[in-house]
Amino acid sequence: MMKLLSHPFSPYGRKVKIAIAVKGLKDRIEVVAVDTNIPDNPEITRSNPLAKIPALVVEDSTAISDSHVICEYLDSLAPTPVLFPKSGVERIKTLTLGSLCDGILDAALLLVYEKRYRPEEKWHAPWQARQQSKIDRCIEHLEKAPPAWGPSPDYGHLTLACALGYLDFRHEGKWRAGHPKLVAWLDGFARAVPAFEETRPKQ
Repeated sequence: MMKLLSHPFSPYGRKVKIAIAVKGLKDRIEVVAVDTNIPDNPEITRSNPLAKIPALVVEDSTAISDSHVICEYLDSLAPTPVLFPKSGVERIKTLTLGSLCDGILDAALLLVYEKRYRPEEKWHAPWQARQQSKIDRCIEHLEKAPPAWGPSPDYGHLTLACALGYLDFRHEGKWRAGHPKLVAWLDGFARAVPAFEETRPKQ
């Protein structure tokens, strides 16, 4: 049986857990909670020397890291639904949306870490504003035309949902104000993908 090393609060891990669910792979993968706050925690460093989650340990003890890479591997294990179009414009659209929304997550996580790991007197307001502006620009861009899906959501849609979910979880859902199309989009995603609610982090 494969093992997913993750944490209930990780938005990147949430993305992989949703992929596991929609691909019907729950019975093949054990989810193991890992504490990355422990310096050099061997539970994760054995699988990923960067000590980052998620990491997927497959049957032959090979470890796969980075949520994008893990999701693409999972997509290869079952034929449907397709998370990554195999070629052409549709694949590029999926990868581009996924990259954009990972960028939202990266900026949002850095803002959390700034306050978690640095004393308040060392918070750097211009740097915080720069990270927030990345998030705001992306939200405005996506509000203009929330990405539709065909038979089922793909990897890009999963990543967007997890990015918005993380903004709800760690940033008080402030993105929702003035963005009714994206709010409706996320509601629609939650209806289409029950695993989104099932993986919602709880404080």
